[in-house]
Amino acid sequence: MLTDTPAPANIASADTEPLPEFVTRCFGELYFHTDGDIAAIAFAGNGDVCSIDESGLLRQWSPGGKLKSRAFLSDLETLWAFSRDAKLLASGNDDLLLWDVSDGQLLATIKQESWVTAIAFSRDGQVVASGHDDGSVRLWDVASKKKVGEIAAHPKPISAIQFHPSGERFATAGEDRKVRVWDARTLKNTSTLASHTDRIPALTWTQDGRYLVSAGWDTSARVWEPGASADPLMLLNSHADQVVQAEFGPEGSLLACADSDHAITLWSNPTAGKSSAVLTGHLDEIRAMAFNAEGTLLASGGADRVIHIWDAKTGKLVAGPMGRAKHDLAFIPGDTPKLASTGSSNFRMWNAATGEEVAPSGDGPAHSVAASRDGRWLAVGGTDHFTRLYDLTKPGSPAFRLEATKPPVGSLAFSPDGSLLVATSPTDGLAWLWTTETKNPDLILIEAADGCTLETCAIDSTGQFIAVGGVDYLSTSDRDGAVCVWDRTTKLKAATFDHGVYAVAFDPQGRFLAGAGIDDCVYIWDPASEREVFRLEGHSDRVNAIAFTPDGSYLVSGSDDATLRIWDVLSGRLIISREFDSAIQSLAFDTGGVSLFCGNGNTTCFQLDFQKLMND
Repeated sequence: MLTDTPAPANIASADTEPLPEFVTRCFGELYFHTDGDIAAIAFAGNGDVCSIDESGLLRQWSPGGKLKSRAFLSDLETLWAFSRDAKLLASGNDDLLLWDVSDGQLLATIKQESWVTAIAFSRDGQVVASGHDDGSVRLWDVASKKKVGEIAAHPKPISAIQFHPSGERFATAGEDRKVRVWDARTLKNTSTLASHTDRIPALTWTQDGRYLVSAGWDTSARVWEPGASADPLMLLNSHADQVVQAEFGPEGSLLACADSDHAITLWSNPTAGKSSAVLTGHLDEIRAMAFNAEGTLLASGGADRVIHIWDAKTGKLVAGPMGRAKHDLAFIPGDTPKLASTGSSNFRMWNAATGEEVAPSGDGPAHSVAASRDGRWLAVGGTDHFTRLYDLTKPGSPAFRLEATKPPVGSLAFSPDGSLLVATSPTDGLAWLWTTETKNPDLILIEAADGCTLETCAIDSTGQFIAVGGVDYLSTSDRDGAVCVWDRTTKLKAATFDHGVYAVAFDPQGRFLAGAGIDDCVYIWDPASEREVFRLEGHSDRVNAIAFTPDGSYLVSGSDDATLRIWDVLSGRLIISREFDSAIQSLAFDTGGVSLFCGNGNTTCFQLDFQKLMND
């Protein structure tokens, strides 16, 4: 496992931009998370990982995922490509630009006569090739920035370029669905490989240069032996509809292919069609892959904005948390208030006043977290079948392991007096009610949200009513989900709302129930009358979290659109909207409502001064 020693939480971070005045503290670090889609990845000579966002942010990461530096280059580029040693970076739009990776400085702007659609460096970094929308390919000497060759390679735009390891040849792919191989010195065509029936977005050579692999949107990657045959040697068909990326390891026998199901297939012997592992974990399109110099690690990244580092031999994830798994958060009151977070690959907890990490931080993977209002109990829902229940009045004592439901433990909620814990699983429809003192189940709610996945749960201020909400992804009942309110006394449903939600919350007085709808709206309901009070519109993406202020006057919502919105509960009026650099995935107030904590999509947590947040 690649690890870094966690730094104390404070305002300073590798993120060089100053935080807003209302952010009083930042907890955690940006472990392999970015705020933009990842366009290119490379390993540096010292083992660090370099990445560039489509928005032009260049980042350098330690092997364990800690952000070491970042620099903004340009947001006008549509393509990015690293040199093999990650010392140079090229970008393209209507010009070709060269950058120094060490300091982010622009080295040259090379004017072009047509739009740049593909870029590749030679293995030694001395030549860079640009492909264009007119089907031409131009070769540029990196040192002099002068053009050293140009060919009309294809009748349609260029979709991919890749140099032969020796630099003596290079391959091109065009939107004409053909692959051509060229002599880099004479610029003569030596092979034309025509077999794909759809777009070819990527090319890669074996280390010895004997074989060339093309990735196609026709479900296959194809292995070629240019010069020996015009037909593919092998069709690698164990992919989804589209193969979007392909990369050979430095030893030449291991091939990684990413597909449109966001999975990476490792081919241990591609010429024989033998695969060794399928890597899953990305939640959106994979746009970049790179092996380290030893071929032991594979880095991948893309539209889910998280870098994954895989063991190339075993296929196991060794660094980088999953992409958009929800970052849950809990505030723990007491003489020493604490903040608990599931944003990193392991559970973390900090002293909320000093930012120092405290036990049981680091006790293992976590999917959800909750704390009782008296600060005694801490529940950590695992990625396995277990909820770890800690008695914080007994420091150092082991956690009780509550086993129930299918993994992971999706959401957790304590009753106001801390005597009851609700735990749900997203997959089996069961909500378990545990008695904290005895560690025994008190009640199991079957089909707790009417056949929906269980995304969230909450208990009202009296401890009598339990709300469980979820999503009906299959629309089995002609609706997108449901919220069910259960009466603990009668063990019957007291109210049902036909809306799919990602989060629910009761107001402190117990009059209202709020839901974060899957339609990007926030709802306020009256459970007693089963009436919709307000439908609050304004978010432009998924609403992940909602929280009432302790006095019940305001409702706060956080979204994937990176905004936090504050609503007046009685009028439904939007009070203020604040924009952040990352998605907001969870919210929690301290006891007095002085501070609001938010769990960010980039794995950090912010402590916000609520009064300053409210002021324009």
